[in-house]
Amino acid sequence: MKTKILLILCLFAVAAQAQFVTNSKRVADVYFQNKEYYAAAEYYKKALQISADSLGFIVPYGFENKIKEESPKKDDYEYCVFQLAESLRLYKNFTDAEKWYAMAKDFSNPRYVLSMFWYAETQRSNQKFEDAIASFNDFLEKYKVKDGYAARARTEIASCQFALHELRYPRLFRLSRLQNDINDKGSNYTPTIKGGNFYFTSSRPTGSSGKKEVFTDRNVKVAKKESPFLNAVYVASGNPLTEGISIKKTAVDGKDKESAAPAFHPNGKVAYVTSWTALGNKKIYQLNATPGLGQDWSEPIELGSQINVKGFNSMQPYVTKDGKYLVFASDRPGGSGKYDLWYALIRIDGSLGAAVNMGKVINTADDEQAPYYNAAIKKLLYSSNGKVGMGGFDFYESEGDFGKWSEPMNVGYPFNSSKDDLYFTPLDNADTEGYISSDRESVCCLEIFHVKRDYLVITGTLLDCNTSKPLADAVVTLSDSVQQFKSTTDEMGKYTFKLNSNRGFKLNAGKDKYFSKAISFSYDQLVQKDTLFSPELCLIPYEIDKPIVLKDVLYEFNKADLTADSKDKLDHLYAIMVDNPTIEIELSAHTDSKGKDIYNLDLSNRRARSCVDYLIGKGIATNRMTSKGYGETRPIAPNELLNGKDNPDGRALNRRTEFKVTKK
Repeated sequence: MKTKILLILCLFAVAAQAQFVTNSKRVADVYFQNKEYYAAAEYYKKALQISADSLGFIVPYGFENKIKEESPKKDDYEYCVFQLAESLRLYKNFTDAEKWYAMAKDFSNPRYVLSMFWYAETQRSNQKFEDAIASFNDFLEKYKVKDGYAARARTEIASCQFALHELRYPRLFRLSRLQNDINDKGSNYTPTIKGGNFYFTSSRPTGSSGKKEVFTDRNVKVAKKESPFLNAVYVASGNPLTEGISIKKTAVDGKDKESAAPAFHPNGKVAYVTSWTALGNKKIYQLNATPGLGQDWSEPIELGSQINVKGFNSMQPYVTKDGKYLVFASDRPGGSGKYDLWYALIRIDGSLGAAVNMGKVINTADDEQAPYYNAAIKKLLYSSNGKVGMGGFDFYESEGDFGKWSEPMNVGYPFNSSKDDLYFTPLDNADTEGYISSDRESVCCLEIFHVKRDYLVITGTLLDCNTSKPLADAVVTLSDSVQQFKSTTDEMGKYTFKLNSNRGFKLNAGKDKYFSKAISFSYDQLVQKDTLFSPELCLIPYEIDKPIVLKDVLYEFNKADLTADSKDKLDHLYAIMVDNPTIEIELSAHTDSKGKDIYNLDLSNRRARSCVDYLIGKGIATNRMTSKGYGETRPIAPNELLNGKDNPDGRALNRRTEFKVTKK
């Protein structure tokens, strides 16, 4: 339930005289086995002799010391502490679950060995990422069983590291929780827009006391009234972002069934919904529009075995915007793990083809749910708890066309949180604004949030360094630590990127027969801007085996030692080598005609070698460079004038350092 039940936790006044209530423990077990976790937690509390007027499920003062006491009831106390932590976690009260796991993780009984794992997971859910990393590492040190939990712990560590990075460099999203009655008691999720109306699922109380239900376990019987928190589809008229809305329950559920996740075909004639009973599996039903008959939709019709497989669940239908495919989540056989994403072709006559698994690029060994696909931009957005992410269910984005998918990318913080984030529905065709469901601000339950993408625009011009003319058809690549974008310059050399992140970027420009060049933008440069006009980039042209003079690379007189200023000039070549990691070069040195030929050849060899050694010292691989001294054998200007007089200007041109590309 959404609202915290306010109870004050404490031991009975006279702890020494308190008796362990075995019946409460047995009742709690029955509730737990029937997945009634809130009720189970309440009875495990009673079994632990924690007073009914205590605050929530906070560990009372002195309770941990009592657990450590050797007594005939110690095993029962430890069992109930662990089960209370489990119950709290399973109905997603991670705040209180963490405090009880903090005790259970120190129990010596091997049956509670996973307490440290779940303790770390609750820390992660509570955004204590560094603490969670330490706890997962502690778990890995002590847990020697070769099963999925060790692998999960390593994935969780990677997720915590990812989350810390995302919190430091947030993506450009604005989120706000809906402040009206859409987010009422219970869970509120699956926002969907049709015809100006806002549809959603809610488990808000129905107002009826329900009927009695009996849970049994051996000799224990628990009679309870059916929960008034039943899932049903509601519709809100008016703007969901304002308080002035009206909400009513729709009639899309079948008799004695709960319903959720409505999906509408773009033709307006067909809808799909997930329905189930307390004892049955979730199945997808079809409804047909019935205009003029006094009701909007027909009674739900269960879809056939191509969608609903007996004994398994199918749920969360979504119809693509072009009306071609029904996409859904199912734990049916043939998948990669628990819930996978599947799709079925919607034929022209409205019938459905056989379901096809969306493949291992999309699906993992854990759960994939809540699909959304935009056919116009060919992007799939869905939620998964089986990949590295912020925690719980995260949104992932993949490009494809149901034949092939790109590797899914985590949408990042704050679109994702450390808890569950699912069910996107757009307000525009570009998916820049819409609604999601998340329990990030709730103890246990999903709520609906409005989300809007902001953008950073990076634009610039690419030129030829020698002519200053614009370079068309060059490829400019923008990348950060997790993503990469490409743009091709227009006839004026212009490039533009529209990005949803303001973390540091590297911009790389390349064109055939030009050296590629990269520049970087730091986070500090970007964080306060919504538009960044990059400095004009220019590219240096080159041809294989055609020398390029390195200007102002100078040496001490009659020596091969580089001057400090010359090292700075060589850094220009170093940048070229870094930005063009596949090229190989010859670096050569030349002299004028003064001095003996053999001396000039040796001097130029030593000078060329000193340049290569400098670049090796900065990290350029030795096998990418050769050095060569040509002495005075390749002048590019006369050393003497026609009248026989010395030509200082010509000699200066001949005393040069060059490089040429020998291999791309």
